[in-house]
Amino acid sequence: MSAAARPDDVTIGIDFGTLSGRAVIVRVADGAELGSGVHEYEHAVMDSALTAGDGQQLPPDWALQNPADYVNVLKNAVPAALRDAGVHPQQVIGVGTDFTACTMVPTTADGTPLNELPQFADRPHAYTKLWRHHAAQPQADRINQAAHRRSEPWISRYGGFISSEWEFAKGLQLLEEDPEVYSAMEHWVEAADWIVWQLTGTYVRNACSAGYKGILQGGEYPSRGFLTELNPEFAGFVEEKLDHPIGQLGDRAGVLSAQAAAWTGLLEGIAVAVGNVDAHVTSPAADAVEDGQMVAIMGTSTCHVMNSSQLAEVPGMCGAVDGGILNGAWGYEAGQSGVGDIFAWYVKNQVPAAYEAEAQQRGLSLHELLTEKAAEQPPGAHGLIALDWHSGNRSVLVDHELSGAIIGQTLATRPEEIYRALLEATAFGTRTIIEAFNASGVPVREFVVAGGLLRNPVLMQIYADVLGLPISTITSAQGPALGSAIHAAVAAGAYPDVRAAAQAMGGRSREAYTPRPQAQLVYDRLFTEYTRLHDYFGRGGNDAMRRLKALRREALAGASEAQPETVPA
Repeated sequence: MSAAARPDDVTIGIDFGTLSGRAVIVRVADGAELGSGVHEYEHAVMDSALTAGDGQQLPPDWALQNPADYVNVLKNAVPAALRDAGVHPQQVIGVGTDFTACTMVPTTADGTPLNELPQFADRPHAYTKLWRHHAAQPQADRINQAAHRRSEPWISRYGGFISSEWEFAKGLQLLEEDPEVYSAMEHWVEAADWIVWQLTGTYVRNACSAGYKGILQGGEYPSRGFLTELNPEFAGFVEEKLDHPIGQLGDRAGVLSAQAAAWTGLLEGIAVAVGNVDAHVTSPAADAVEDGQMVAIMGTSTCHVMNSSQLAEVPGMCGAVDGGILNGAWGYEAGQSGVGDIFAWYVKNQVPAAYEAEAQQRGLSLHELLTEKAAEQPPGAHGLIALDWHSGNRSVLVDHELSGAIIGQTLATRPEEIYRALLEATAFGTRTIIEAFNASGVPVREFVVAGGLLRNPVLMQIYADVLGLPISTITSAQGPALGSAIHAAVAAGAYPDVRAAAQAMGGRSREAYTPRPQAQLVYDRLFTEYTRLHDYFGRGGNDAMRRLKALRREALAGASEAQPETVPA
């Protein structure tokens, strides 16, 4: 720690998630978490109808948010965290933030979100497109086809595929479906950068989001000629809507403005770190920034990130970015679009009332009850295999037209057996990702888990058995917020770089779970079956999932266009 730092200095890490934002007060000297505050987004996720504007219905695969909810986190969660920690604002030397990616805000030149303009309040494309907005898949398909047809050099840095979640696909969808909103948009901004803009008054584009989600490689974006081929009106997308100065991770983006100081109760002029992504910022929180340490942030989805000194092409990876996690290293990313979301869907929609009654009687949640019952089953006893694609496949197939499947059900199948099969399916998906990295010359030597799902020891043991790897676990329950606080400490000058700050402020429990040999043998056999189904439905053996999604869209479009019948008086 810098000699100029005081023993009672703290930083604030603010983690903007899918449904809420959390602020955590962290002591700079040792990473101790002193207090926290949480604020739920008023509008949550708008995936069926606008809960702002005129309340209109949304098409399938949409997911929107209202950026005013993010500012309300600053106004509520930060003061609550200060009160909880019992620290004085004069102790706070810096603020760091992280966000879901790729969550995109269309703005005017001064950063005003377009949905806040009266003329666009009822236009869905004027709102923030959340990371899990998958309605741009047709545009992503065209981007990928054109990139391979033209042999674009950057496509290999993304495992051969650009996702529908990313900046270019969502931007092209906006242009083609609402050109008036697109024309009014002067900046297409990652929410990770927009919130820093609100804190400092300065727009700085962070290197992590730009590299992984914005196809920035070697200082260059896709060419104007490439964009023209997609759509002539898209030719100027980079220079007109996207391009902006890049800030490196751990650098200072600016200082806290008077307005943001009034919102938060902090002192004007303290350091604000360059924005970051929730997954990537968690690596230093786990003190896992060395080569081969794969960190899996497991929550509603899972993001897998890892540093390496080697650059390689890994099939289906979400990106390899120079300095994407740590300066001086290649940062790799892969991921699964649905993990905790799948378990939540099953519990919400598929569990009989008798189980809910039993859970209530015993004072358990349905998740706890199903996990307890699932733990009693030996591996393979349920006779099931599931595909974990209920929210599409992010890696290694990069196809959000894929959907979930459960094979092997009989009239004797119990709810806890299906639940366990879904837990196992997500572990098989992670193993598929790890094997792709290993086969590509980027070996995974340690698997580190962060995120809310590490609180489920049954799930963690399943992962250890399926992966055949010991599992380390982050010591913090607030990994992204701690990681943001670590970056804030670097931006404030308390540490020379992120690696040094991670060693002092981060931490993990090594080999918290180890594989059980007999269970590992069974899961090896089950993984063979998973891989067969994975390739059959995901690599062109059977396109039924894509055809069913297309049929669903047609049916819903037809229903929305149909006029209601007139009922005689």
